[in-house]
Amino acid sequence: MALEKYKEKRNPSVTSEPFGGKSRDKKGLIFTVQKHAATRLHYDFRLEMDGVLKSWAVPKGPAMDPSIKRLAMMVEDHPFDYRDFEGIIPKGEYGAGTVIVWDEGTYEPSNFKGKTKKDKERHLLQSLESGQLKITLYGHKLKGEFAFVRTSRQGENSWLMIKHRDEFATTEDITLQDKSVQSGKTIDDVKKTSTNIYGKTKDPAVEMDKKVKSEPISKAQPVSINAILKKAIKSKMPASVKPMLATLVDDPFDDPGWIFEVKWDGYRIIAFIEEGDVQMSSRNNKSFTEKYYPITDALKYWKFDAVIDGEIMVLNEKGVSNFSALQNWRSEADGQLVMYVFDILWYEGKNLMGLPLTDRLAVLNSVFPTDNDIIRLSEAFPEKGLEFFEAARELGLEGIIAKKADSIYTPDFRSKNWLKIKVHKRQEVVIGGYTINEGTGKLFSALLLGVNDNGKLRFVGKVGTGFTDKLQKEMMELFRPLVTKSSPFSTEPDVNSPSRFRPNPPHAKAVWLQPELVCEIVYSEMTSDGVFRHPSFKGMRTDKKATEVITEKESDTRAVVEIASSEKAAKSKKMVKAPVSGDRKSLLNPNEETQVKVINGHELKFTNLSKVYWPEEGYTKRDMFNYYYRIAEYIIPYLKDRPQSLNRFPNGIHGQSFYQKNVKGKSPDWVRTFPYTTSDGEQKEFLVGSDDATLLWMASLGCIEMNPWFSRVRSEDYPDFCIIDLDPDKNTFDQVIEAALMVKKVLDTIGVPSFPKTSGSTGIHIYIPLGAKYTYDQSQIFARLIATLVHQQLPEYTTIERMISNREGKMYLDFLQNRPGATIASPYSLRPKPGATVSTPLYWEEVKKGLKMQNFTIKNVPDRLKTEGDVFKGVLDKGIDMEVVLKKAESLFDSKKSKK
Repeated sequence: MALEKYKEKRNPSVTSEPFGGKSRDKKGLIFTVQKHAATRLHYDFRLEMDGVLKSWAVPKGPAMDPSIKRLAMMVEDHPFDYRDFEGIIPKGEYGAGTVIVWDEGTYEPSNFKGKTKKDKERHLLQSLESGQLKITLYGHKLKGEFAFVRTSRQGENSWLMIKHRDEFATTEDITLQDKSVQSGKTIDDVKKTSTNIYGKTKDPAVEMDKKVKSEPISKAQPVSINAILKKAIKSKMPASVKPMLATLVDDPFDDPGWIFEVKWDGYRIIAFIEEGDVQMSSRNNKSFTEKYYPITDALKYWKFDAVIDGEIMVLNEKGVSNFSALQNWRSEADGQLVMYVFDILWYEGKNLMGLPLTDRLAVLNSVFPTDNDIIRLSEAFPEKGLEFFEAARELGLEGIIAKKADSIYTPDFRSKNWLKIKVHKRQEVVIGGYTINEGTGKLFSALLLGVNDNGKLRFVGKVGTGFTDKLQKEMMELFRPLVTKSSPFSTEPDVNSPSRFRPNPPHAKAVWLQPELVCEIVYSEMTSDGVFRHPSFKGMRTDKKATEVITEKESDTRAVVEIASSEKAAKSKKMVKAPVSGDRKSLLNPNEETQVKVINGHELKFTNLSKVYWPEEGYTKRDMFNYYYRIAEYIIPYLKDRPQSLNRFPNGIHGQSFYQKNVKGKSPDWVRTFPYTTSDGEQKEFLVGSDDATLLWMASLGCIEMNPWFSRVRSEDYPDFCIIDLDPDKNTFDQVIEAALMVKKVLDTIGVPSFPKTSGSTGIHIYIPLGAKYTYDQSQIFARLIATLVHQQLPEYTTIERMISNREGKMYLDFLQNRPGATIASPYSLRPKPGATVSTPLYWEEVKKGLKMQNFTIKNVPDRLKTEGDVFKGVLDKGIDMEVVLKKAESLFDSKKSKK
């Protein structure tokens, strides 16, 4: 049936109710029931049939009691897209009032054997014509068989809706379940809080949902949230989190291993919600708690503690973000402020950042409150990136984000597991000055723009459009304290130089500014010398630091996705069989002194390759690089996500060495860092282990050995393992072996797994897996107990004395290594010792008389890994139950004490 009657009653220039649409499901038929508070409250029951929604108004609502017959008045057909209409119809329009989707699902004709959708629809239309319609519903609330029977008691459009007797029949009043199955809101909730008022502001997330064929993740089959949370690490709420960032690529794509979201055009926000207290911080930990107070106030009503990741925006009447309005937002009069939430990082005592994205989204979708339209869920859609990108383009959105479905959340890291694809070219730039054209009446004519390039500010062009007079006045207030006499650019630009686009430019005077302010532009293209063409000003970026602004270049989508897929395949392969390190050959050839290689997509330069690092054996800097390249896949699990203490030997093992912790401003922009504050309040950054490129960049600094934290950045207070460090003084190595075996004996007695490795110097390290479930203090207490028990057995040559002067030449059973920030040589790390020894994981069977440090060196460890694989990987397992083993240990301690 055509929709003439429907269209006659509605004005598309006033209301944005759906006027069309068609089913995308070739097999199933949908039904929807909308609760509608118009002049009178009623329920609109709609069945997909013949390309439209056949509709009835049910005044008292459906009943699940077969003895109750509900009057159902047939009304005009509605377009298919009306099925998920939820919001407010403007006053003065037909059906003015509030609408929620009370129930929805699929349906089919009862007792009909036809299999195709066309057969079912043909049968239903015949039944409808006869006045006897029997259907089976598969909804959230309405289930089982129903009949619609035409009756003449109230005119030709009068029908009765009757429930059949079946397993779903009940005398309970189903209308008491009064919330929307889409949003979880009641009619009153929508009426009070909805900004989705048709004819006013649209919700872009809702519009995307209408345009995309696939179902969003939030509508997927529910999973056990408790089971997911059991996999998460217990931890305190993090004090701060810098958000994970996406890599820019050039084209959208389809892939079943990826999830797609809208790229929102606003300020990135991490919100911390704890017992009604809310703190919001920007990408650079700038507080937005007070500035965007409606968001803060809305989050205060959440009934749980959490850390969430999202974006704050101001929407215009079409539901499109107005970035300039966000920058100038001061109160509700300045625009509709909303926050879209797309990730949850911590929830009720559990750190979720180490879980796959799909698990985090399942938690977020399960707990997300729906009683306030200011805070909105950013829907994620699987697989169909091309379709999703086209929908974003049609709606005038900035672009889309692609995320690997199994990606973990890595704070303050631009990952290739998260990708961004922009509809329009945009770039953040530093303002290095402005120009004033001769004879102009404006406060300024154009901004002079730059980006950071190798520690210098490179000029990238001017922008002279996109400013209002009011905005220029506000910007001049920002400029005045920054005016300086000299140009901040590496090469001073000629602001009056002609171009083929402006052969006769107006005479302009340049005013230079200290490079502290950041703005965002859109542009058509970039010239070969890196200057933006046709730029237009979009707004200031108060959430970004000028020192972080670099040219953002698009990577090739296919290459990035293939890399991510191959990494997943490699991980899957690892689970089945130990990877073959020997398959990887040397990185650097034996002849050239300087070589450049691309590692993980990053260009690394290796210099002075013949410099001798181990004089006694003649091993060179080149040998060190080749070693780390060959064994990278084994050492990286013990470096990844861990802050590093850089022990640098730029002139080899006998040259002067020094420790470096802070790499702020000294590392490439692709290197991950972790912030820390010194005792005098200075902000610094640790380097964080990540991949082959990071490992080799550390080695290029002269880091012969790798010294990672015991904990990772996402659980910085919770170490993955506890370590007993056997540190000999005047002892033989056979005594070190005897002490190590005694540690094993004690640990075996209380049921604790343990993993030994050589220190590569004089001692042995014994690791105990904790699974990041316990604090450093708890780990140290446990280590002290073990060390004490071992010392009781070997008092002649071991000690737990902290002061060296009190040790009397005995072997120190070092338990104090278990503290925040402490480091020891990583498994498979080279050591700056004669022989180029390696701190090598061992089988316990190998810890016996005759074991020597020199058995494991730069030359033979790669071959050992080829045959044995990683014998240490159990260290990163789920960890011990400390409560259980402590009871056993204390019992053992007490028994030894009593015997004494």
